[in-house]
Amino acid sequence: MLISCDLGKEEDTLIVLRTMNQIKEAHGTWGAYDIVAEVNSDDAESLHETVTWKIRKLPSIGATLSLMAAEG
Repeated sequence: MLISCDLGKEEDTLIVLRTMNQIKEAHGTWGAYDIVAEVNSDDAESLHETVTWKIRKLPSIGATLSLMAAEG
């Protein structure tokens, strides 16, 4: 998942994301997005719940782009 957050809130947002059980990794980046995070889930429904209600609802999050990995 690519995440844009409020200016100056990158480190605080990373700290919060890294406390979430569904986040395997989260790192700061330079460019159009501020953070790249690997979100793990057992199924599409729980992934949707995590992205919609836990990550996107954080006050410092401006925009997200979800990328689903393909097996193989």
